[in-house]
Amino acid sequence: MRNTAKITTAALAAGALTLGLSACGADSSDTDGPLIVAASPVPHAEILNYVKDNLAKKEGLDLQVKEFTDYVTPNTATQDGSVGANYFQNKPYLDDFNKKNGTDIVPVVTVHLEPLGLYSHKVKKADDLKSGATVAIPNDTVNEARALKLLAADGLITLKAGVGNEATPSDITKNPKNLKFKELEAAQTPRSLDDVDAAVVNGNYAIESDLKPAKDALILESPKNNPYGNFLAVKKGNEDDPRVKKLAKLLTSPEVKKFIQDKYAGSVLASF
Repeated sequence: MRNTAKITTAALAAGALTLGLSACGADSSDTDGPLIVAASPVPHAEILNYVKDNLAKKEGLDLQVKEFTDYVTPNTATQDGSVGANYFQNKPYLDDFNKKNGTDIVPVVTVHLEPLGLYSHKVKKADDLKSGATVAIPNDTVNEARALKLLAADGLITLKAGVGNEATPSDITKNPKNLKFKELEAAQTPRSLDDVDAAVVNGNYAIESDLKPAKDALILESPKNNPYGNFLAVKKGNEDDPRVKKLAKLLTSPEVKKFIQDKYAGSVLASF
């Protein structure tokens, strides 16, 4: 079942957040003021804080980072102007979000890829999953499809030909291990590992849970021709904000590439 109720709750929370930020005097449209960027804690906020602490001052950029743990509020806050930009998502997810919510958020620059992975506390190899095993997958539209495509790429299932970013378990045409799927909010998938046989986990949530994608994943997405790079995004019309341009330049600098390589050791990959 889809996450409609949870998304509604998150949207209401976003409205409360908007009021709170406005009450504090934040004005993301003031190009002379600070640029407030909404971000997932890991790795997005960590990368932004590296820029803030080491690079922004030299460029004359006043950068403020607001952390969020869900995939809805950063976009709603960007749309209503509570924040000036966000950094947490990929293009298929954003396209789906804009379509469903009537928003007009656009990417500015792609920074990194977090490979999606299959993890387990019970088996060492994907082939060791027993018949009837339960696999947790994210329940938002794009990440669910992405998870199923990952399993299909490894031969665990077969998906209907031509299925896109709205694939669900109903689009599985072959399931030789008779896998059962438990659809969870993306942030909950790593926490489910003691209760299911395996879980497909987004890279940021894997890292937050002390999983090392490059080492611990049974299956890991390939970065080759991967459409799921994470980018800096703004409400349409704000792409030319001089603060946004400064941040885009810094996020794709040699210093940030080295930071990503050194800190994440292959679990996060620079896309530039």
